Amino acid sequence: MEAEALPGRDLFVVAKCMVPTDAYLLAGCLVAGGVPAVVADANHVQADLLIAPALGGVRILAPASYLVQAREILAAYERGDYTLDDDLDVGEPV
Repeated sequence: MEAEALPGRDLFVVAKCMVPTDAYLLAGCLVAGGVPAVVADANHVQADLLIAPALGGVRILAPASYLVQAREILAAYERGDYTLDDDLDVGEPV
C-alpha cells in the first residue's frame, strides 16, 4: 500500500486494518522498531464495527521521515519475522 498524505500534516497512512486490535498490534511493532506510529479512527470502529468499511478501516499513521523504516517493519510482519515459536517460554530471559 502506498503511503497516503494527510492534508496539512506530516503524517502518512502506512497501513489500514478493519479491526482496531490488529491496528494496535501493527502500531506496536512500528513503535518497537523505532517508528513513532499512531492509530487513528479506532474509537469510531470500536463503537460500531460495522462502520469500519465506510470509514476505510482504522489507520496507522507515521511521520514522512519514517516511511521507509515503517514499510520495512510492516513487510517483516507480513513475512512472519515476528512470529513466536509454539514452544517458546515467555517467562525465560532472552
